[in-house]
Amino acid sequence: MDAQTLDDVDLSGKKVLVRVDFNVPMTDDLKIADDKRIVESLPTIRKIIASGGSAILMSHLGRPGGEPAPEFSLKPVAERLAALLKRDVKFALDCVGPEAGAMVDSLKPGEVLVLENLRFHGAEEDNDPAFAHQLAAYGQVFVNDAFGTAHRAHASTEGVTHFVRPSVAGYLMQKEIEYLSKALSDPRRPYLAIIGGAKISGKIDVIQNLLPKVDLIVIGGGMAFTFFQAQGLEIGDSLVEHEKLGLARQILDEINAQRRRVIFPVDCVIADRFDNEAQRRVVQVTKIPAGWRGLDIGPETVKIIGLEVRRAKTIVWNGPMGVFEMSNFAHGTLEVARLLAEATKAGAVTIVGGGDSAAAVAQAGFETAVSHVSTGGGASLEFLEGKTLPGIAALDRKK
Repeated sequence: MDAQTLDDVDLSGKKVLVRVDFNVPMTDDLKIADDKRIVESLPTIRKIIASGGSAILMSHLGRPGGEPAPEFSLKPVAERLAALLKRDVKFALDCVGPEAGAMVDSLKPGEVLVLENLRFHGAEEDNDPAFAHQLAAYGQVFVNDAFGTAHRAHASTEGVTHFVRPSVAGYLMQKEIEYLSKALSDPRRPYLAIIGGAKISGKIDVIQNLLPKVDLIVIGGGMAFTFFQAQGLEIGDSLVEHEKLGLARQILDEINAQRRRVIFPVDCVIADRFDNEAQRRVVQVTKIPAGWRGLDIGPETVKIIGLEVRRAKTIVWNGPMGVFEMSNFAHGTLEVARLLAEATKAGAVTIVGGGDSAAAVAQAGFETAVSHVSTGGGASLEFLEGKTLPGIAALDRKK
């Protein structure tokens, strides 16, 4: 973690421009369905106002397509933030322009302002320098606390850093970088990675980057069937990426050449159709009949994963083990969540990638029982792939 953080800069009397990730799920009647991302931003916001700074918060919400759309307004988010902070939070009807500028100018130390949705302007995702300059003009310090968008070079994440210094990491960003960096460069061993998800194409770089670093990789989820077919196994109607079979064979060759330990499912829960109410049964992966498809890992595979989880001291999990959004095929994924919670209690460091894995941990009720749940699905994935994230690379480094 060589990026400067909030603790490296003087905030007293400063206007602090903060990129937060308030891209929260909303209900049909425009209520906030889950305020986790707002709650995660509170330590950074409280630090700024307690230090005598004023906080100007900017975020996107949904995909309004570069035009104002009432259903994507951040006003409900500003109201929830005010309730959580137990103080007034001002709200600007746009993120740029004379009115927003006047509200920024009038901010007093300790006050908080939320700007309207950045994505109401196409210039945000275009990383337009003029738009970035308008945003940067609001702050004497820039803080990026939006790890979930750090893999995108947008005006509010990368562009603003060309016009305002210092540019530092907020507390959430700092926590994300520290956990993920340690998992990649200085893990306690044995080091186990559990990789799942539907498609091999979404995880290939993660597997190849982690392969030489970990002591063991468990591969589950729908993508396991592409590997099985690459080995000549009959997989019935299970999901397979035919265009990735050559890539799967290449990875299998790399595994053998490097003599790496990789575990694939030995049994699976199969169904006669893709439906929660389908007929289902457990079979060995070598005995999937025609017309049936694998939708979850089986009990023997769960036992094998359990043995390895109990031995491991560092565990990274990214991707579900089956179609966990259907309750009859969620058992394997929820069991992995439970196993990680037990491992954490026993002293292991457990890191759950964002997206579906984070949703599964929350669904199982173990969100606070693991060491770290990443707030960024795509960002955590690219970090584990070993890629440089523009939103992090743009920050000031420690001397």
